[in-house]
Amino acid sequence: MRILYNSKDTNFKTPFGTLTEGQKCSISIHIPASCQSVRVRLVFLREDHGHYADFEMKKSGAYDAYEIFSCDFALNENDLYFYYFHITTKNEAFSLYRQGFDMTNMEAGELWQLSVIPEGFTVPREYAGAVMYQIFPDRFNKSGALDLAGKLEPYWMHENWNDIPCYLPDESGEVRNCDFFGGNLRGIAEKLGYLSALGVGVIYLNPIFKAYSNHRYDTADYLKIDEALGTEDDFKCFCEEAHAHGIKVILDGVFSHTGSNSRYFDIENIFGGGAYHDPASKYRVWFDFKHYPDDYTSWWGIETLPCTNENEKSFRDFIINSENGVISHWIRAGADGFRLDVADELPDSFIMEFRTKLKQIKPDAILIGEVWEDASNKISYDKRRRYFTDGELDSVMNYPWRSAIVDFVTGADDGTRFVQTVMEIAENYPTEVVSVLMNMLSTHDTVRILSLLSPENAPYTKNERASYRMGEQAKKEAISKLMAASVLQFALPGMPCIYYGDEIGTEGFEDPFCRSAFDWSRAENNDLLDFFTSLCSVRNNRDALKYGYLRAQKYGDSLVCIERGIGESICRAYVNAGEDSAVSIKGRVILSRGLIMCEGEYRLKKYGFLIEE
Repeated sequence: MRILYNSKDTNFKTPFGTLTEGQKCSISIHIPASCQSVRVRLVFLREDHGHYADFEMKKSGAYDAYEIFSCDFALNENDLYFYYFHITTKNEAFSLYRQGFDMTNMEAGELWQLSVIPEGFTVPREYAGAVMYQIFPDRFNKSGALDLAGKLEPYWMHENWNDIPCYLPDESGEVRNCDFFGGNLRGIAEKLGYLSALGVGVIYLNPIFKAYSNHRYDTADYLKIDEALGTEDDFKCFCEEAHAHGIKVILDGVFSHTGSNSRYFDIENIFGGGAYHDPASKYRVWFDFKHYPDDYTSWWGIETLPCTNENEKSFRDFIINSENGVISHWIRAGADGFRLDVADELPDSFIMEFRTKLKQIKPDAILIGEVWEDASNKISYDKRRRYFTDGELDSVMNYPWRSAIVDFVTGADDGTRFVQTVMEIAENYPTEVVSVLMNMLSTHDTVRILSLLSPENAPYTKNERASYRMGEQAKKEAISKLMAASVLQFALPGMPCIYYGDEIGTEGFEDPFCRSAFDWSRAENNDLLDFFTSLCSVRNNRDALKYGYLRAQKYGDSLVCIERGIGESICRAYVNAGEDSAVSIKGRVILSRGLIMCEGEYRLKKYGFLIEE
């Protein structure tokens, strides 16, 4: 008989998930009576696995052939802890570790994890469950004439909105990302009615500040809108109109590096006073010159992206602390928060200082970090990050759930790993963070979800991938998978995020093909768009899906269920990624596809789904 302990089951640990400082927690372990246990200790280790505390567990009950040992405790310091059990019997003593998802093992295995977060940590509740929409500004919509005076050169504008983004290297062998389509802030504002009708409550904009490239992750001036996008007045008007539609606006903050062609580094000597050409520049201390001026630290070795020194006081003052700094400037202009690009490469103290200032200016602002792994225990550059244990971030981009959804609907996983990943993240992240997680299926950094779900083998070369489009039958299957994946995305807690164009079936492989211009001709009489509009409506009008508890379960082969509930309201979403599967309907079906009645029972066809309440 195996010793029983499952940290995700409230029969063994209450409350579920993380704790706040000083919060009482109860843990029970079920040991076969045949072990004849005489002493059980719960042992906590610090992040470096150094000993922190022991708690004696007392016999609290028995059932069948098991004895129950329990203890109540509290941890008073916010930190990341790991724990195991030490059991002494009449005949031996041993340590008990975690094995796999919910099993235990003697003397070998993994430690359980427990995060303790600061007391009083909260996130802005209005974001919980809101539908997010990510826009690559140059490619969404253009409106009016462009005033390009001052735009960093060279650049060129596509005359055809439906062109393929430039991907071929120039005569120097470089892809310069200096082709533009002309999407602008007024164009986005013009489509706020479309986004509102879709059900969007939050817009996340990729960078909008002055930059050389079309992606604008090479900031040239943090306090100026890029000329190709418009003016600061355009931004203010856009935010006012978005707020009138009940939509929040989140900006992309790129602070781990600037552009080499920027006011601060100024490698082209355009601005004057930059660090590269002026040894006395006030910006020189922002950058790490190994040999001045031509040998400097750059982001992943890309010379056009010199890294900043985020510990330099003058840099922090400019970005964070100054009353006219970057945070203050754009929040007062109408922004509602920031997404921090490559948060792993920003010091914890920088993020904490950023959050503190942001909340001082706008208490209901949101701060989201780009983290690709489990952010609760992430080690970056040999340092354990403290995104949650210090209460630095409200939310992170949720790539673990994205991967789990994709693996499930493509058949790489039968649902077992999906359920485990969902519950592991829910356990490891603070409940408040889980409620506002950025849950996406596509981003500007990934292959578009529809192309990823194609049953066809993707072409190998970039030339082939540039113009490749799925065949009719393949696209039909990919759309079925996308619908199933989106039901899971929208049923899970957090903010389901639609990457612009996914809702109309846009295809595209890696950058820059995932960043094509939005084809507005396909936004009419589009069944996929109708589906997303219905899905957003289901999400926006049910508190159970926005705020409710989470329970993920697997039934049979390739059928999973996400249950959410609050008070008397319960919603369940079933998705089937395998052959026809029987499903037990307990409530009223509010959205379904592939649901059939067969021989007196309800069944879901392959890639079928239903949401009931």
